[in-house]
Amino acid sequence: MDIRAIAMGLAFAFMWSSAFTSARIIVAEASPLFSLALRFLISGLLGVLIARAMGQSWRLSRRQWHATILFGVCQNALYLGLNFIAMQTVEAGLAAIIASSMPLLVALASWLLLGEKLRLLGVLGLAAGFAGVGLIMGTRIGAGVDLYGVMLCGIGALALTFATLAVRGATAGGNFMMIVGLQMLVGSAILFVAAPLTETIHVTLSPRLLAAFAYTTLVPGLAATYVWVVLLHRIGATRAATFHFLNPVFGVAIAALLLGERLGPLDVVGVLIVTVGILAVQLSRQPAPVKTAAAES
Repeated sequence: MDIRAIAMGLAFAFMWSSAFTSARIIVAEASPLFSLALRFLISGLLGVLIARAMGQSWRLSRRQWHATILFGVCQNALYLGLNFIAMQTVEAGLAAIIASSMPLLVALASWLLLGEKLRLLGVLGLAAGFAGVGLIMGTRIGAGVDLYGVMLCGIGALALTFATLAVRGATAGGNFMMIVGLQMLVGSAILFVAAPLTETIHVTLSPRLLAAFAYTTLVPGLAATYVWVVLLHRIGATRAATFHFLNPVFGVAIAALLLGERLGPLDVVGVLIVTVGILAVQLSRQPAPVKTAAAES
């Protein structure tokens, strides 16, 4: 993994983690699904325009269209839609921790359902990761967390896990920015239908809302997604997923810094356990180094 890939991975982890804090600000002053649909419409149109300026085509392969539609539905409409609804009552830090369980869920499903081999380090990492999430959830349930909101975050993480498993290798063929833009337009179309059917649409304009909306549209929405797609193509899904171990730390740190969310001692311990667990799982899934003839001699 070269320096550029490492820088891209760190940038993605920070941008992805910061989305929970900006989303928490948005849903405090606007209806969640409508604001998310508008965000995807703007991000998607910008993505398509940038892609066209880069000379990219919307004539995608069948596999790319499959990935675009599936991610538009599962990642944008379900995962983010459910998280936006949940963050009306669930703190940004907790939502980030639940979402961060996605690489654990992917590894567990790959191991149990797809027959992927998982070394002992990975098994221990899974146990530690889920134990850390359980520890955090136990402290929050005792403090009266909204269980309905937590359930929505969990379903969202499962939807993203399914999409991740279903579209492995679908980034081949280029047109990365076009794929990013089109999948956001898919999510936008679904959410624009769902919003008036499930919520009372309202927007309270304020500088805080406008700043959060602009940030989440351009940075986590457009830039982070593009960086992630390019990173997947550059180093592969297994190596790229290693950077998810930073998401629990970044997520709770940004929420604490900008929103003043408090963390108890058990929360801190839980975040560290989840972080170590995710790292162990991802390291265990790294391909073994190929031995050369020179190295063996």
